[in-house]
Amino acid sequence: MSEQKTSTFTSYQKLVILLLALTQFSVILDFMVMSPLGDILMKSLSLSPKEFAVVVSAYALSAGVSGLLTAGFADKFDRKKLLLFFYAGFILGTVFCGLAHTYVELVAARIITGIFGGVISSIGMAIITDLFSLQQRGRVMGFVQMAFGASQVLGVPIGLYLANLWGWEAPFWLVVGIAVTTAFFIAIKLRPVTEHLFLKKEKTALAHLWHTVKQKKHRIGFTSTALLSIGGFMMMPFGSAFAVNNLGITEGQLPMLFMVAGLSSLIILPMIGKLSDKISKLKIFTVASLWMMLMCVIYTNLSVTPFLVVILINVLMMMGVMSRMIPSQALTSAIPEPQDRGAFMSINTSLQQIAGGVASIAAGLIVTSKGKGQPLEHYDMVAYVIVVISIISIWLMGRVNKIVEAKTTKMPSSAPIMEH
Repeated sequence: MSEQKTSTFTSYQKLVILLLALTQFSVILDFMVMSPLGDILMKSLSLSPKEFAVVVSAYALSAGVSGLLTAGFADKFDRKKLLLFFYAGFILGTVFCGLAHTYVELVAARIITGIFGGVISSIGMAIITDLFSLQQRGRVMGFVQMAFGASQVLGVPIGLYLANLWGWEAPFWLVVGIAVTTAFFIAIKLRPVTEHLFLKKEKTALAHLWHTVKQKKHRIGFTSTALLSIGGFMMMPFGSAFAVNNLGITEGQLPMLFMVAGLSSLIILPMIGKLSDKISKLKIFTVASLWMMLMCVIYTNLSVTPFLVVILINVLMMMGVMSRMIPSQALTSAIPEPQDRGAFMSINTSLQQIAGGVASIAAGLIVTSKGKGQPLEHYDMVAYVIVVISIISIWLMGRVNKIVEAKTTKMPSSAPIMEH
């Protein structure tokens, strides 16, 4: 096992980053497209804010429960095989979304998609932690998280265009096409990720799960992730409905709004990734959180606003939201030991998904509307809740940072399990 602290990546590592980024792109697009489709769905299916929140939370909650159930097994299989299994289930669930024609069918399809899709991110994180050193992970996660921006630059606008042509089901078929292609290349190009299987383990799956949960440092990381997710998810479900019904944006302008916000993410994320490998990840997280809090309050208190101003504020808000994720994920990934990484990442992602589902439901209880096409009310209250949660998140991330610093002091070498 060699320690890799160089700033360059091998050709195989670059391939792994690309495959994981494409995987994330398809999964994130499947979830992200629900927000811009929100206004169309609420009007076409006559959904109330609460009902639409159920559609969004169905995926998140089922993904969270699935992750908890599989956490104990996550370190007992080749991570490549585990990734392909859950990716195939995700594709099948997305097919059902495309075939759904009623509210009940759509909720059921979202649950199936969530059961499989919710585990994929944690498997990807475990692969990253196995194959890349701590000194590289900021950049790796920056590139992989570019899938978030890419889904808005490419996927969401195209999805909205297809939805306008062929109905709201069309974006799901777009996701299926991308995911099937990505799965094929993972199957033939990604090498088995099995080094963790050779580490000594004497625990059953259930005992391994309990061992992972009962460690105090793990619980601090889990709590930090959950609160971070609640803050990030609360505004998302009603983004398009607020833009159309409160800010005066037209349905035709929505693709451009999401495209520009996503393009800004593609520019910001690599920069934040590099910075987080050079300077304090905690400082970046803190500054980004404070900035996000300010922009969320400003945005949710807007009324009818010129389109260019809406775009600008969206970009500024996106800077804060996305700049929190990279340093927080890089720090949290350094908490577990190699033999516990899969279980830790699964539980961590599960709590992230469950917190997102809870946040969506909470937002649905806060936000109201007097009828179809009417302005949303109390959306600003969501921002004030986010401010309180974000302040607590900064404190918790400080505790995570202390854990990681103590660990790296004892073990200066933060090498991955295996270098390719």
